[in-house]
Amino acid sequence: MRKLIRSRNFLIGSAFAVALSGLGVAQFALQGKAEAQGVMAPKFEVDPFWPKPLPNHEVLGMSIGVWVDNNDHIWMVHRANTVDRTISQLQHNQGECCQPAPPVLEFDEAGNVLHAWGGPGEGYEWPASNHGIFVDYKGNVWIGGNGGPDSQILKFTQDGKFLMQVGKSGARKKEGATADANAEASVAGFAANSNDPDNFGRVAKIFVDAKANEAYIADGYLNHRVAVIDADTGKMKRWWGAYGNKPDDTPLPKYTAGSPHAQQFRNPVHCADMSADRLIYVCDRVNDRMQVFTPEGKFVKEMYYKTSTLTDGSVWDIAFSKDPQQKWIFMADGVNEHVVIIDRQTLNPVYTFGDGGNSAGEFHGVHSIAIDSKGNLFTTETYEGRRIQKFIYKGMGPVTKTDEGVAWPKS
Repeated sequence: MRKLIRSRNFLIGSAFAVALSGLGVAQFALQGKAEAQGVMAPKFEVDPFWPKPLPNHEVLGMSIGVWVDNNDHIWMVHRANTVDRTISQLQHNQGECCQPAPPVLEFDEAGNVLHAWGGPGEGYEWPASNHGIFVDYKGNVWIGGNGGPDSQILKFTQDGKFLMQVGKSGARKKEGATADANAEASVAGFAANSNDPDNFGRVAKIFVDAKANEAYIADGYLNHRVAVIDADTGKMKRWWGAYGNKPDDTPLPKYTAGSPHAQQFRNPVHCADMSADRLIYVCDRVNDRMQVFTPEGKFVKEMYYKTSTLTDGSVWDIAFSKDPQQKWIFMADGVNEHVVIIDRQTLNPVYTFGDGGNSAGEFHGVHSIAIDSKGNLFTTETYEGRRIQKFIYKGMGPVTKTDEGVAWPKS
């Protein structure tokens, strides 16, 4: 009888353990940690010697944009005015080092600086806090901004010649008004208008579609929309909010894990990139979600990732793999400090690499991500990270764990 009881208890206990295991797997799936052992996925190793040292004792500030052009030249933008301590030292004759690099830098594949330019100039309004960089199919360089008055985007040639400004700095200024108190870049005296056909509200990123010659604007840190303009004239063509809704700037309650799905984007709308099959992937950062749309703004699907991530959220920026089907999405997560490899069709996370820290392969505010024709990844870091890193594509390999840690060279 005791044997039968022990056997029955063992079976009951086993069933309970299986049930708990199932609940655990479901929870991991909801949090973007679905176990993927045995799956083949792209693998990477950090190149600790890229880029080469900058010339002229130059250093980087908060690095908030990266793109790779059709020549596999790597472009980045940073905030020269955030190199605070070294600027102070230089101004007070406390030493020879250092000076801030120009805001826009172009590197070759070997990590040499080819060109560097940017900042205020005649005929345009440079952003108070530049944000995001994109090089279009014609070779033009686009820049946004998320500073208090930044309601404009800029377009330059690759050598820094000004071409076009869309929107006017200070257009969101309203005496006595305040921005959404939960916005990352809130500044008193500014208010969103996500249905303005002429100006923006602190743009995070720009993506230009070569086929239609349209620019998709992640608009952004004050507004709550994706806006689409003609890439030559700057004329506004259409815009939409979360789920394809008409944008509504009514302040949302502070994001908490488990809260109902917000029917509008929270600030910031941090990316709006087009895939090869012409779907628009939008980073709704603080809502911990990515939403997918048609080019006309019709909602297709969404994914949530690590929904317990508070403060600045988990969905920061994306890049698509270079195979014809773009099977993979590489997503920067600047709070949890890793790059997430995601199956694009299912939107299921497969594994992550990276960790918090200042050594090669670690991150402190991994902000933006881009990919070259060979499949190598490039990341920039904001906050105290203030750098650009290269991760070399090592081919496909088995996923042995969902969090692979620092992508350190194997040899």
